[in-house]
Amino acid sequence: MNNQLIIDCRGVAKTYDEGAGELTVFHDIDLQLHAGETLAIIGSSGAGKTTLLNMLGGLDKPSRGEVWVAGENLHAMREKPRSRFRNKTLGFVYQFHHLLPEFSALENVAMPCLLGGMSVSEATQRARALLTQVGLAPRLKHKPGELSGGERQRVAIARALVNQPRCVLMDEPTGNLDEQTADQVQALIQELTEELQTAFVVVTHDHRLARRMQRVSRLDHGRLVFDAVAGEA
Repeated sequence: MNNQLIIDCRGVAKTYDEGAGELTVFHDIDLQLHAGETLAIIGSSGAGKTTLLNMLGGLDKPSRGEVWVAGENLHAMREKPRSRFRNKTLGFVYQFHHLLPEFSALENVAMPCLLGGMSVSEATQRARALLTQVGLAPRLKHKPGELSGGERQRVAIARALVNQPRCVLMDEPTGNLDEQTADQVQALIQELTEELQTAFVVVTHDHRLARRMQRVSRLDHGRLVFDAVAGEA
């Protein structure tokens, strides 16, 4: 880990109007994540973990506070520049893979590179290398409907990593994977943090995965109530 601040979450709160009152999902969230650092966010269902992850990724806007990513105030940007910034700087893996059904695994993984202006040959080469790394070399030409649930999730993980983002945001990335494949994903996270100084924020119920992260925070009653060293959660 180096000292470069990748995520700086300052006093973030999220509320929704609910009839005559207001529903507070979380409030006064302060969170810093440096390059090469890995963080697991745990907590009960409905605690707001995915909402917080969406906020960190610029997919949802805080009611109060600021989210800075790689030195940029994410929610101060207009939508198009924010979308370009997300594509270049952030990777996303959510519970549902959101793969494009009409494209092969290779094409799905290459897509973020192509959208960012990379050549077809370079994008394809990078996508093939990542798919091989997650154990899908024999399945490059298969479409999502021809893949198992675990295979689709591995394609989604490769797609999130293909632009070599500064930070990857993951929502239950191992939830649909068997233990062996989950171990491969964990090893890949470790490799990327060491080689590329990629930062990871992982929302998970998988305690084995959480313990592999450098830090663990619990979202409870709208607050990150503790920040523990991995293995203590």
